[in-house]
Order: sequence, then structure tokens, then C-alpha cells
Amino acid sequence: MEADKTHILVIDDDTRLRKLLHQYLSENGFMVSEAASPAEARVLMASFLFDILILDVMMPGENGYSFAKSLREKGNNIPILMLTAMGELQDRITGLESGVDDYLSKPFDPKELLLRINSILRRTLTAPVKEKQSIYKFGGCQYDLQRGELTQKGQFISLTSAENELLKVLTQKIGQEVTREELARIFETENERSIDVQVNRLRKKIEADPKNPRYLQTVRGKGYLLLPD
Repeated sequence: MEADKTHILVIDDDTRLRKLLHQYLSENGFMVSEAASPAEARVLMASFLFDILILDVMMPGENGYSFAKSLREKGNNIPILMLTAMGELQDRITGLESGVDDYLSKPFDPKELLLRINSILRRTLTAPVKEKQSIYKFGGCQYDLQRGELTQKGQFISLTSAENELLKVLTQKIGQEVTREELARIFETENERSIDVQVNRLRKKIEADPKNPRYLQTVRGKGYLLLPD
């Protein structure tokens, strides 16, 4: 396997689906490893570096939500695409709240899976920063746009790739309204509610009182704006 290929870990207890995904993704130029459970995934992740996880929700024992949440709590920000047989909005929101970057409901078109994987990977690439300013402060927090790092009193705060991308967009338009529609286009989603979920997650990390935000404010009926100190 080539060293420069994107390495994907597929985590699903359905052996047939794992094999199909392995074959399809390999044919499209990816390195692919498989795990039948979160426990197996942890063993592989201790030995190999992966670029993205494809994670099923419903598995015996630990489910996908719990596994994703445990990774985020430990500061692991690897991109996660969640597969779910449940199409209800609340189930999708639960996935986003557990720290996943995107979701795809079963059954799905393999081409859509490929598009979502590539979309997530594009978002995680750090683009060159043209702006002179790269450090932004919000109360006790500081965000380094060039490095994509958020700190509070010198301590690093874990960000998912989606949260980091959201901060990048907002800081590059600091003090300006960014509409939900614009954010939805950037995140390549038709569900604007998923944008609200990411905003709420980010508020919990930069606001002293997330329910009464001082810095990441809502522009009623339109979108959001980020105010610096």
C-alpha cells in the first residue's frame, strides 16, 4: 500500500457491509482497514494512523455514539463519518453532538459516501492564510487561525474538524454576519439544523455562559457572528 494514500478505518459489525466498503473504497484509491467493534478499532488506532473513520451507530456492546464521544473527550479529533440506519433528525443531531463530522443514513449510494468522505477531507486540509491577523481572543480563549488551535489560559482545547472549520470561517469574517445558508454551503449540507448543533458545541468551549453567549452571537432569523475582545 502506498504511504501517501488516505487511510480509512471502517468500523461496523456487519461483515458483508465492511467487505463491500473495503472493496469500493480501495477501488477508489484509499487504503482501508476494518474493525468489527469499537474495541477492535482502539487496538488498530493504537498501532496505525488513520485519516478518517467510517463509524456505524448500532453495534453490540459499545455503540458508535459512545465511541465517538470517548475519542473526543480524549482529545482525538480524527474526522468521523457516521453511518446510521436511523433517519430521524434527533438521531442525526445526537451523532453531531457526540462529535462526529457528518452522517449518512443507510441504505446509501456508494457515490454519496465517496462525496461525503472527500468533503470532510477537504475541510480538514489547512489552507494557506492570507490575512495578516491570525490570533483572535474571546475572553479567556485564544484562537490561532494559522495553526487551527484553540487555547484557554495556555491549555489546548480539543476541537473537531467541523468546529475548527466553523471557527476559521467566523474569524475570517470577524464581526460580520455569516448566514446559515452560507455555512450550509461551506459544510455541504442541506440541513441547517446541523449548523446550529456545531455552533452550540463551539459555544460550550469558548463561552463562560453558552446559553447567554457574549462572543458567538445569533443574528435572529439569519445566522451568526463572532465578536472578538
